[in-house]
Amino acid sequence: MKKIVDSQQMKQIDDYAIETIGIPSLVLMENAANQVVHHMADHISQEDIILVACGSGNNGGDGMAIARILLNRGYQVDVFFAGKESSLTTETAKQMAIIEKLDMVIWDSIDEINISNYTIVVDALIGIGLQADLSDDYMTVVNKINEHEGLVFAVDMPTGISADNGTVMKVAVQADYTISFGYSKIGQLLFPGSDYCGEVSIADIGFPPVAMESVSSHYYSYDQSDLATVPRRKAYSNKGTFGRVLVIAGSENMSGAAYLSAKAAYRTGAGFVEVLTTESNRNIIQAQVPEAVLTTYNPDMLNDVDEKNKIKEAILRSDTVVIGPGIGIQETSHQLLDLVTLYVENPVVFDADAINVISNYYDTFPLLRNNTCVRLNEFSNTLPAQSIITPHLKELARLMDRSISDLQDNLLTTADQCAKDSSLIYAIKDARTIVTHDHERYINDSGNSGMATAGSGDVLTGIIAGLLAQGLEPFEAAKLAVYIHGLAGDQAAKEKNEYSMMASDIIEALHVVLKK
Repeated sequence: MKKIVDSQQMKQIDDYAIETIGIPSLVLMENAANQVVHHMADHISQEDIILVACGSGNNGGDGMAIARILLNRGYQVDVFFAGKESSLTTETAKQMAIIEKLDMVIWDSIDEINISNYTIVVDALIGIGLQADLSDDYMTVVNKINEHEGLVFAVDMPTGISADNGTVMKVAVQADYTISFGYSKIGQLLFPGSDYCGEVSIADIGFPPVAMESVSSHYYSYDQSDLATVPRRKAYSNKGTFGRVLVIAGSENMSGAAYLSAKAAYRTGAGFVEVLTTESNRNIIQAQVPEAVLTTYNPDMLNDVDEKNKIKEAILRSDTVVIGPGIGIQETSHQLLDLVTLYVENPVVFDADAINVISNYYDTFPLLRNNTCVRLNEFSNTLPAQSIITPHLKELARLMDRSISDLQDNLLTTADQCAKDSSLIYAIKDARTIVTHDHERYINDSGNSGMATAGSGDVLTGIIAGLLAQGLEPFEAAKLAVYIHGLAGDQAAKEKNEYSMMASDIIEALHVVLKK
């Protein structure tokens, strides 16, 4: 597990190391500079001509120390000072005094610089401290850096990106590499900030563990070590040991979603998968997933007692229920939802059309229109506690009765709203999926653009169900499933490419991920 922090939390860690532990700020600055140079070393040569752009704050002091270390190692280095001498921090003033005594050009006007003369640029203008839109002067500097055709290294954070949410503050430096100190910052993971960071490396600059642990954060992501939480397979077992999943999916002649969810549940380790779908899908589901038990219903007869009992029995004999993939938004879907909420005894995975049906139903009540809080409260009160909701942004926008752009611009706030006073778990699917419950926020950083393909969400639903059936708690299952889904997507991209991937490729890559 990897802790993720915002700018204020990182500052608290820095302050603790300096004020409570007693580590001089200049020592941390020197460590930071050495780490940046260490990460640059594999990408630069003695033939490169390097420009280090520095501000007045401590990020600028890092930059001046970087320039000095590079110069000492024989590199050709110039410094551009974009700040004001009157605004220099104590540490940065000391770094400035040092480099002024060295054989180094120090520019103080961006207009005098021909950026094409440099093969490498280091951005040490602001770092994580940006709290407002860039000034016109800094915008000019950033635009000049972005004209540069060589590599750009950002120190802790590309200038113009909010470390707290990834927002572009008017304009931002487009970095190829970002060396982040201590922990990942929220703005390095969320888009659009992530796009501006390039490849992010986390550098240890000497914060003692007690300083790192002095701040608690409810934001985190996973790494390979978290795969250890996948339920272990017992040697003495049978198919019942690993749980029974019921996938309620598909509609008239629409079988793809049911197939993908069912197969993903099996590939994730579920012992038994049953598909409940319309009679019209019988032959194709039996051909595509012969391992699954098939129960079908007649959409025109859902008011019939025998038909209802058949569905009831399927629900009651399952350990985990999935409803939504490909069921459509017709009255039949509403009837299926009613049966699930009436008879289910365990948390449910509500996906896709299951969410859309409920959203459309809410729209018929004037008091529920344009009232996000009431809609979310009603949603939480209606569905079984600990159920997992897996909307993409369009589905969530319908549920909350808000615009997609509003959600995109306020993703963290949206996650907070979904979790407030709710017993539900939301996996808000986006390029950086956020899984939210109570006060915790999991931000997923596995996956790639090839996963933006039809059926990918159905695969995720099946993975969640497979983990739930094997006994993981719902919140743990949702987080781990999102991470595994992304890893399988990354594996599929290696085997195919991000252009050619299909949802079924993600399923076929699961065995590689789970083998680890």
